[in-house]
Amino acid sequence: MTAHQSTLTYVFAVCGPPGPGAEALGRPAGVAPPTPVRTLAAGPLTAVVQDVPAAHYAEEALRERLSDRAELERCARAHHEVITTAMAAAPTVPLPLATLYRGEERAREALRAREESLLTALGRITGRVEWGVKVYALAGQPATVASAPDAAAASGRAYLEQLRSRQRGREERQGAALRAAERVDTVVRGLAVAARRLRPHGAEVTGPRRTHVLNAAYLVDRGRERQLRAALASLRRDDASVEIELSGPWAPYSFADGGTAP
Repeated sequence: MTAHQSTLTYVFAVCGPPGPGAEALGRPAGVAPPTPVRTLAAGPLTAVVQDVPAAHYAEEALRERLSDRAELERCARAHHEVITTAMAAAPTVPLPLATLYRGEERAREALRAREESLLTALGRITGRVEWGVKVYALAGQPATVASAPDAAAASGRAYLEQLRSRQRGREERQGAALRAAERVDTVVRGLAVAARRLRPHGAEVTGPRRTHVLNAAYLVDRGRERQLRAALASLRRDDASVEIELSGPWAPYSFADGGTAP
């Protein structure tokens, strides 16, 4: 993708025919104000798009801009804001950040090529939202073992036993946390129409006091939020050794291209 043309077409999402509230689609600033966010008809699909300057969004320029953390965050927030607004007007399949085409016709061609899968995705997510569930194992308090004051050998044996005890404790806590995570996943899958397991975060994100053992997204019918929250509250009461976090509702990012049935 080059900067020889003046503008490119940025596609945020694909919708069905917009319903009441469609006028709100033009309200978000998008990624390149003041050019307005608008809709683009593509057969039975409606794309939510914005014309963006090619000088800033052609491949090399875009790669350089998105390598800047602050700019990446700005673009991601703007992208999400447009998708969230679109969701209020019609069922919406989010597209990845920086989905760009050389003009409207190229965008339409690309959407026509994916028409069947996009219509299937729209059917799957209509009336549903995504919820995120994370489960963390909590770090235990280090065990303390008093050293035998009268013999170095006894002290050495006590130290080794202390190490073995700590290792057993870690393994037991990890095993219990994994079993708790599976219980959480089983319960939430029972309320969802689709689910997707995601890669857990490492200690650089979670910190040293907890370990991420479940990172999952669930596609849930609108109106089941109360059941979902009640189920997780019950699981928290049953097992205080793990942390259970719920986030959402979100646009169905994890189910735009599929997802596994529960």
